[in-house]
Amino acid sequence: MGSILDELRSTADLRGLPPQKVQEVVDALRREIIEVISQTGGHLASSLGATELATVLHYTFDTPRDRLIWDVGHQAYAHKLLTGRRRLFPTIGKADGIGKFLRREESEYDVFGAGHAGTSISAAVGIAEAIRLRGGEEQVIAVVGDGALTTGMAYEGLNHAGYRKLTNLIVVLNDNEMSISRNVGGISSFLARRWSGPITRRLRHGVRVLLESVPLAGDDLVEIARRAEQSFKVFISPAFLFEGLGFNYIGPIDGHNVPVLVETFRNIRDMEGRHEPVLVHCVTQKGYGYEPAQDDPLKYHGVTPFEIPSGEMKRSTGGPPSWTRAFSDALIQLANEDPRIVGITAAMADGTGLDRFEEAFPERFYDVGIAEQHAVTFAGGLATEGLKPVCAIYSTFLQRAYDQIVHDVCVQNLDVTFVLDRAGIVGADGATHQGLFDLAYLRTVPNTVVMAPKDENELRHMLLTAIEYPGPAVVRFPRGEAYGVPMEAQIKPIKVGRAELLREGQDVALLAIGSCVLPAVEAAERLEEVGISAAVLNARFAKPLDVRWIVGLARQCGAVVTVEEHAAMGGFGSAVLEALGAAGVAVPVRVLGVPDQVIEHGSPGEILAELGLDAAGIARAARELLGR
Repeated sequence: MGSILDELRSTADLRGLPPQKVQEVVDALRREIIEVISQTGGHLASSLGATELATVLHYTFDTPRDRLIWDVGHQAYAHKLLTGRRRLFPTIGKADGIGKFLRREESEYDVFGAGHAGTSISAAVGIAEAIRLRGGEEQVIAVVGDGALTTGMAYEGLNHAGYRKLTNLIVVLNDNEMSISRNVGGISSFLARRWSGPITRRLRHGVRVLLESVPLAGDDLVEIARRAEQSFKVFISPAFLFEGLGFNYIGPIDGHNVPVLVETFRNIRDMEGRHEPVLVHCVTQKGYGYEPAQDDPLKYHGVTPFEIPSGEMKRSTGGPPSWTRAFSDALIQLANEDPRIVGITAAMADGTGLDRFEEAFPERFYDVGIAEQHAVTFAGGLATEGLKPVCAIYSTFLQRAYDQIVHDVCVQNLDVTFVLDRAGIVGADGATHQGLFDLAYLRTVPNTVVMAPKDENELRHMLLTAIEYPGPAVVRFPRGEAYGVPMEAQIKPIKVGRAELLREGQDVALLAIGSCVLPAVEAAERLEEVGISAAVLNARFAKPLDVRWIVGLARQCGAVVTVEEHAAMGGFGSAVLEALGAAGVAVPVRVLGVPDQVIEHGSPGEILAELGLDAAGIARAARELLGR
């Protein structure tokens, strides 16, 4: 038996269906999302919770003419399926397949790229203003949710939209209990529909016209009526916040009730004489429609392949622990010995391993929401009072707090440890999540120490080094499984700025940092087989560099290859070139890193091999440098 989705070649076909068929589309979309993601892995719970919203918005509005903008793109899988990408959906996150997030180059329906949270409203305000300036009539709908209202940028966008009175803007708050607490039911849905309905709209418009016609006092009476309406809304919903920002607030409504959603959005679409932007508050449940995801939406936020009946993940067993697990174990061990250590993350407790720290030290753990800027300055405040804050954030997300790193921590030389998970190539999450810029954007800031471990055992020692260092210190490490090396029982600090010579050599020096160190060792072994003697230096520190070892090896070998899982511009290799230049050492140098281009999704191993950052690529670069 075929699916109703087989009949939908475009969103125009969807809009041609009778209203009673929309629920059938929703059910088919939800089944397909579960079936495909159970095989490929991906972001499950968020998209299941937004399936009704995606369907009804495309059903109600004339997309792509009307602009639909999604925040945190992992809630938009139903959107992808409805907009011409159903055949490609099984390729999600794979090389040459479609992305997990929103990408303008992928579809005209992806109006604005979305990987990080909190961007949709600001983008929508810009688009709505551009449409207004050219006299267009298109509507702009921004879907914000899944925690995005914990970002300060979302409120900046709301404030600007209300100030500009952008009447062609609709903000849909997908409230899955990650932003605003539940307040929904029959009365709320009834009031939301009536508040947006044609009779109520005509009555409100008529009252406004009548009051404005009163000589002299008309404007005052309109203001009194507006305040009375707002006061009434405060009793039935959390309207005061959004009305105060200049929005017409509608809701809360049940975000899984298709007839209610269709009626409400049709009412809003057809409103005449709008005087302000509209905010529609929809309450949804993350993971809705699939019991395991409903019961544990955090676990099923991002999943590996799983068994649909049970929800059990198809995980490989017996492999080495993850880098994240090694960090978490070490932090808990150190925190047991030092009560000053506290853990901070920005809505990524599970992803950074701090969920286990929270279990051990609930009073010393802080999840500040999707608010990296606040997390960094909050950590600085804790440090001024003698605590030892460890701020664990993905490399890509720490970029959002660069000003706070500079001004609030480093300029004041505060004792904050930054732990950067997902540094380097992240794989299926793609361009917006690659952690390729942290060495460059951190090593240039005064007072910082920046380091990267070669394996999970060295990670533990570097974590203590960073915590004991009396100023800003950074430890970066990649995503996924570590190497399974033996773990020393005692954690010891490393001398700041001290590299480690792993292999002697005379022909070429392989200077590597972090995840590229062990591939460099393997490359040296390959080079030995063809008669090339390669020294290997585990640099450990991108700042301060061990200049003594670097300059000494360059002079000894006469040729240098630097290797890093990071952008080649401005990173570790650039630092080595600066050091050699300052020392007056002129030898051939090959900087291996990520080129000046956007790196899309795919298998990390395949991407690294394509970039020449595996053992074979490092050995090849050394042979080319030596002319062999």
